[in-house]
Amino acid sequence: MNFSIERLEENGLSLVRLKDAVTKTEVDILPAYGALLHAFRVEANGSLFNIIDNYNSKSEVEETLSKSFKSSKLSPFVCRIPEGKFEWLDSQYEISKKFFDGSAIHGLLYDKNFLIGDEYVSDEIASIRLKYHYKKNDAGYPFDYTCEVVYMLHPGNVLQVETTILNLDNHTIPLADGWHPYFTLGGKIDSYEMQFASDSMLEFDDKLIPTGRIINDPSFKEPNLIKGRRFDNCFLLLIEEGQPCCVVHNPESDLTLTFYVGNNYPYLQIYTPDHRNSIAIENLSGAPDCFNNGMGLKSLLPRHSETFNVWYRVGTTGQIE
Repeated sequence: MNFSIERLEENGLSLVRLKDAVTKTEVDILPAYGALLHAFRVEANGSLFNIIDNYNSKSEVEETLSKSFKSSKLSPFVCRIPEGKFEWLDSQYEISKKFFDGSAIHGLLYDKNFLIGDEYVSDEIASIRLKYHYKKNDAGYPFDYTCEVVYMLHPGNVLQVETTILNLDNHTIPLADGWHPYFTLGGKIDSYEMQFASDSMLEFDDKLIPTGRIINDPSFKEPNLIKGRRFDNCFLLLIEEGQPCCVVHNPESDLTLTFYVGNNYPYLQIYTPDHRNSIAIENLSGAPDCFNNGMGLKSLLPRHSETFNVWYRVGTTGQIE
């Protein structure tokens, strides 16, 4: 078969690798750390290149995951909730798992051990399902649900990541979903060209919480160099079926990364770290603090599910034409 799945130990990390023998593309996943995407390697300029800014070892993951959140699964909320407090169905809640600034940040599953479920390989796909059952672990989110993540490696260097949330609780639950990957196409991001399907972003206060005001910003609706621009912003996507929501290209390496999403990911959060060796491009179902402002917030009925999809396509000019 063209595709395969392996279980490996590297640098103290237990990982699952999806592989395409035709293109030599590899995708590495860490089930024990929120089912995060650890590597997406493609052949470029005669060697395999990992477009994911990842962790070098088990010790690095355990020391920095709760600070960097690189590639973390964001569930059941995304980005920040000030002081972790929100109101739901006339009850007050406060998330106990807090960031150093006192806010609740990036959900509750980023450090959870996902169990490996079904896997499938053929000449057209390698896929694996990972699952975590959240059992009211945090008193500030006392609801029962499962999070299933399916990684699917397709021909042509296309990785599909599908998340399905199932409400097992007896009550309707608040929900937002997303991912927090950092991407690198080689070199500094200042030389990258970027384009995304948006002409507006949310205004943030000094704590990165939406004020409710929308700011017009069409500067990357057409391809534009990132240069020295610093991002920590949430953009409203204009999703068009079959069209990419974001494209990033590095002329120096000739690598291009293209994002496609379903309608359930209408927000795009972009963040540039100070080192500028990678860029976080986060597909989100809701806005930061949506548990309070309601922007994109899902109300999931008992025994109902919601599915979220993102596709990443990467390659050099010759590979993706």
